[in-house]
Amino acid sequence: MKIESFGFEPGEVIYGKYEIVELLGKGWEGEVYVIKEIETGIEKAAKFFYPQKNVRGRASKFYAKKLHKLKNCNIIIQYYAQDTLYIEGQPIVFLISEFIEGELLSEFLKRQPGKRLNPFTALHLLHALAKGIEDVHRLKEYHGDLHTDNIIIQKSGLGFDLKLLDLYHWGGASSEQIKSDVVELIHIFYEVLGGKKHYHNLPPEIKDIICGLKRSLITKKFKTAGKLREYLENMEWN
Repeated sequence: MKIESFGFEPGEVIYGKYEIVELLGKGWEGEVYVIKEIETGIEKAAKFFYPQKNVRGRASKFYAKKLHKLKNCNIIIQYYAQDTLYIEGQPIVFLISEFIEGELLSEFLKRQPGKRLNPFTALHLLHALAKGIEDVHRLKEYHGDLHTDNIIIQKSGLGFDLKLLDLYHWGGASSEQIKSDVVELIHIFYEVLGGKKHYHNLPPEIKDIICGLKRSLITKKFKTAGKLREYLENMEWN
């Protein structure tokens, strides 16, 4: 049986253990919900995998192992446990992790003046992302799908506290995958600054980081997220 959507409704109870609170989002391999543990009232997040995308539990197993491996990376959501429910006799695996209260970066941007960040604030955001991804790369892993809809802002101000959603989970990181993470960080930086509409008015120091969005220039200048972090910490303004 192919499932395209679970369609769980708020208030629906699973196994007498969890209550559906709300849908957080959906991707190609499943859906993520806020659930409440009925016995304790504690809210958690649960990722339910479409069975056709999780044959023999392979996807959920890889994802759980990756989250566990990255458990000491502050930017990664903490994994708790795996469970299974049955829909019309078919096993549906779901992973339970911590629920992070915060706001998607894409929604945060909509509330900002002009729906974008000023260069100084954007630099702080980029630094927090680069530092977090550097920790992931140090463990020879990668994210693989960085964009403003899977970055949660828990706190903003002089600095940012961030969490990442939906890591791509197949295999360890190759040099090309690490480079792709770095390129995606620069694309996020470009987007939060207002994109093409405001690019020509940006300071030259900011344009030097964006590198015209050319992958070859970005990866030559910033070979890793760590190199990007170091650059930001030592950059000079004219």
